[in-house]
Amino acid sequence: MSAGYSLTDFAFDLRRHQAPEHLWVTSGWTAARALPGTVCGVGGCFAPPYAAPDSSLTVAFDVDGRPVGDGVRPGIAGFGLGLLTGGGTWRPDRIERSGTFHQYHDGRLVSLAVRSRLTPRHGAGGYTLEIQVDNRAERGIEIALRPQLSTGHPGRVPLAEWGWMPPQPAGPTAEMALRHSTLDARIPAGGRAAFTLGVELGDAAGTGETDPAAWARQATARWERRLATALDAVPRLETDVPGLAAYWHRSLASGLVCLWDNPAFVTNPFVATSGVDGGALCAYVWDTGGYAPHLLTLMLGDTATDLLEALLKADLTRHYAIAPDGAGLGVPYAYSGWSLVTLAAAVASHRGATPGLVERLHDAVTALDARFPAVGELRDYGTQHNLLEMRGAGWEHVVASPNAERAGYLDALAGLAEATGAVLPVDALRATARSVRAAIADELWDPDARWFRSRYPDGHTELAYSIQAFDALRAGAGTPAMAADLIERVRPGAFLGAYGVSSVSAEDDRHYELGDTDWSGGGAYTGEGPQLALTLWERDRPELAWTVLSRLLWMGEHYPYFPQEHYCDRPAAPPAGRRANIIAGLAGAEAILLGLAGLRPRPDGTLLIAPPPAPGRVTLRGLRFRGRLVDVECTPHGFTVTVDGRPAPADGGTVVLPR
Repeated sequence: MSAGYSLTDFAFDLRRHQAPEHLWVTSGWTAARALPGTVCGVGGCFAPPYAAPDSSLTVAFDVDGRPVGDGVRPGIAGFGLGLLTGGGTWRPDRIERSGTFHQYHDGRLVSLAVRSRLTPRHGAGGYTLEIQVDNRAERGIEIALRPQLSTGHPGRVPLAEWGWMPPQPAGPTAEMALRHSTLDARIPAGGRAAFTLGVELGDAAGTGETDPAAWARQATARWERRLATALDAVPRLETDVPGLAAYWHRSLASGLVCLWDNPAFVTNPFVATSGVDGGALCAYVWDTGGYAPHLLTLMLGDTATDLLEALLKADLTRHYAIAPDGAGLGVPYAYSGWSLVTLAAAVASHRGATPGLVERLHDAVTALDARFPAVGELRDYGTQHNLLEMRGAGWEHVVASPNAERAGYLDALAGLAEATGAVLPVDALRATARSVRAAIADELWDPDARWFRSRYPDGHTELAYSIQAFDALRAGAGTPAMAADLIERVRPGAFLGAYGVSSVSAEDDRHYELGDTDWSGGGAYTGEGPQLALTLWERDRPELAWTVLSRLLWMGEHYPYFPQEHYCDRPAAPPAGRRANIIAGLAGAEAILLGLAGLRPRPDGTLLIAPPPAPGRVTLRGLRFRGRLVDVECTPHGFTVTVDGRPAPADGGTVVLPR
């Protein structure tokens, strides 16, 4: 465990889980799924390059010669001799489940408490399943486990082919094997028996260890080392605000489960956009850099530069992501340039950057810019294929966002050049940024609708009330009056729901729909809500910012890690068709760190701290920033900052830590 965090800090009560059918756990090498409705079942396993999506391990029991199944159907239809599930606990390294069997038959009581622990293997594909059986009756029993491994079609899938969808091997082209110790025991009254099973996937040589119990110990030890490294610079949160601490921990867990450390991958750790269910076990530039660049940099430390270098090597004029081996995937995305520069600025703030890195960054985004045709000062970013993938016409072609983000990253590149000494045309970059912002205001703003229009090549325009307009605002687009008009729509009945924000305003009857939650309405991509809250904090609207963030706190109580998207009018996420986890879940912690606690790291190595009034007591302890240890305590009435154990004075409401 690290000095600040332990695995138990991230323990989650499975009785609260909103999506128990999507319960996965990963070692950073292997991911495995707890089979829904069972105490011991495992369904699906991924350990790149090996995939066994349709595999399963089920366990039945013989008790004094009578069969006891696992996975009894719920309700009266499930009456019979079978284990009944009773909840459990998720931790980053394992899933623990419990169940009961309590039957009186032919004058005899059989009463068993069954617990299982599922731990994915590290260093090789596979997992360990440990089962404990307690005999609660007053007489001894003979028990035997009857495990059944159904391998399905396991296969070896080249790392370059691990994209958005979980791999579906045509196989079988990979081996799966079951290992176990003895499966029989006599359990006296009040006694206990323990059994250990292991499943190997792919190259069974792995670490050379053949004992599944040892696999589990090694995987947990690996997770403890991962926490010690990834969270060493991340502060702990102490608060009396209900739900905020749970949300903070679940947001951090969302980032942790995206870290993979297979030496065959292009970076170690490799930051997957999703990955626990085998899908999006690749790094999208937009998701990776665009939503929580500072938290991600704190977690990666010196290896953050490795991630930047790997993304730079991909041809962003052709691809939106890199596979685990660094190969490019997909089509060009309009938001990749903004996200890449945003991540680089965060890395420069916390770790520093070289002039050469900044110059290569400039070359990469310049090439990406050229991919999209110029229309005066603005760019035509194409159709939904390159933008939000909405299912109707709307936010396409010449749009406020990402044209505004382009202006933002040109300014950021100028700042990076000044901070590092990179040879870039600083004045020209800033002049272009000003021209782009002016063109957005002059050409795309509709003063009657008080919103940005999208313009098509033939002159047709669309008025799509997309949440992306707030991203344009964050990137500096619009006058103060325009900003006020945009922010006015962050209200119930428009963008604000009881449980989050809507990606399209509910007042927009042409574009709002409920079948595509992340970008078309009824909810949003998981990073959008906290990013909107952060934008409002940055715009000096702390009350509204807290209103937005507070409506997301339910997620910390109901998910072990955050899903790709969620609804805003009810506390749930779409049940199918989306990824089970997302790196943008870190945006929640990012909003707390930069918004609620008011931290502003700068690419020149300075740190500004100016928290707004807090909704209660909120303390962040142990932030490591450029060799210093920073604590920030916020209340509704003010704040204090301590640096290396000494109070830091505020000047005009801001604490400035020089480089």
